[in-house]
Amino acid sequence: MKKKKIPMRKCVACQEMKPKKELIRVVRTPEMEIMIDLTGKKSGRGAYLCLNEECLHLAKKKKTLEKALEVKLGEEIYQQLQLELEKSNEQIR
Repeated sequence: MKKKKIPMRKCVACQEMKPKKELIRVVRTPEMEIMIDLTGKKSGRGAYLCLNEECLHLAKKKKTLEKALEVKLGEEIYQQLQLELEKSNEQIR
């Protein structure tokens, strides 16, 4: 039986390769909307971020998410990401 290959993605903040399931995806849709894609299946340009505060702060400070998505991000996206981080960290505990 063949072992299923785990898709790996790189965090835009820390540049670490991690399994896709361990990262949060932010997507810029073809309509230029920015949203958090929890399914990982929405169409558009995606960028991945680790599920930890340091990476979120680093991404915000260095604007790595904005560079990856090629668009200016509003504060509300970072707030949504913060909420998702808190939610996912609660599920882990």
